[in-house]
Amino acid sequence: MSTDIFAEALKRLDLAAEHSKAAPETVERLRHARRFLEVSLSIRMDDGSLRTFTGYRCQYDDTRGPAKGGIRYHPDVSAGEVRALAFWMTFKCAVAGLPYGGGKGGIIVDPRSLSRLELERLSRAYMRAIAPIVGPEQDVPAPDVYTNATIMAWMMDEYSLITGRRTPAVITGKPIALGGSLGRDDATGRGGFYQMLELARRRGWDAGKTTIAIQGFGNAGQHFAKLAEASGYRIVAASDSKGGIYNPEGFTVDALIDVKDRQGSVTKAVGKVISNAEILELDVDVLVPAALENQLTGANAANVKAKAVIELANGPTTADADAVLHQRGVTVVPDILANSGGVTVSYFEWCQNLAGWYWPVELVHERLRERMVAEFNTVADFAEQRKIPMRTAAYAHALDRLAEAHESMGTKEWFSAR
Repeated sequence: MSTDIFAEALKRLDLAAEHSKAAPETVERLRHARRFLEVSLSIRMDDGSLRTFTGYRCQYDDTRGPAKGGIRYHPDVSAGEVRALAFWMTFKCAVAGLPYGGGKGGIIVDPRSLSRLELERLSRAYMRAIAPIVGPEQDVPAPDVYTNATIMAWMMDEYSLITGRRTPAVITGKPIALGGSLGRDDATGRGGFYQMLELARRRGWDAGKTTIAIQGFGNAGQHFAKLAEASGYRIVAASDSKGGIYNPEGFTVDALIDVKDRQGSVTKAVGKVISNAEILELDVDVLVPAALENQLTGANAANVKAKAVIELANGPTTADADAVLHQRGVTVVPDILANSGGVTVSYFEWCQNLAGWYWPVELVHERLRERMVAEFNTVADFAEQRKIPMRTAAYAHALDRLAEAHESMGTKEWFSAR
């Protein structure tokens, strides 16, 4: 991410404030993270040497509930990135109606360069370092880039050792056997898919005539593709880090996944090989950015031919691109809404951990669908009434919820009243 990613994030706040009932002091509060922690993690490597890694944890806002947000392991993790992602999580949890604030964490490391034992030592060291500020009622981390259920299990176990009691609710995204939730594996893609179905219903689309291109054929993209195909939609293009593949007749999703798993890339499938830049400009009905940030920019937004963009990735569209797409009538279902299925099922996992009552997958899917449909339509109605982009509507809707919590404890106007 660029070094000004946090400044870019704050632009969303300024736009939302124009359409929100939030008091100016609430907006001012939300310009700043509530808490930011930087830690040094010294671990013993397999060869006996000592290496020190830098880690971060940001708790951006906890007015509506415990901070919530993933932990990523990546060489490019930075303080600005973590702060921006925690800001986005604050609004994502609010727009999804979850009783959470926003948080995020990360370690500057290439996890692929570590052995599994080194990875466990690093993960446990990170939890020891942040343990004083996390907990089921304070901050509930989760997996993110290059972290997974096993890493969450190590962290949960370390926290339990520190506190002297088993505490599964301290972290989500755990293995099922250790308190994870059924339905978490496909939650992000499924949540976005439920929202696409609502958009299709509102627009009167015919599934069999609707084409979809997916940039980023990882977990979220694959699950979205499977669900769309099962409902009659046609997946005509997909891409991964090595490039993309296009076939106007459509692909069988399971076959495409098999090619990627066996040969390392979707580009080995039968079709026209294209770049990740070209997939964004295909003549399709729905474009699903499910990979990296800043893919749709002021430079290429005018070339987007899709009728709708469903953002499964975080931050794939810049503010400049948003303005161009809105002017051209392209509907963008924003990341804080479109990919909120993941954090929603993380919330379900936390609830199950606290209650000690675990749900069947059908109940998880049902409750996820209910929440995704309700919040999508609330934001879509808001956008249509104000004639504003769905992103601005989503942030304004979230800001109204945050303002209600902040301002219930008093504002300048309340305190100055006689």
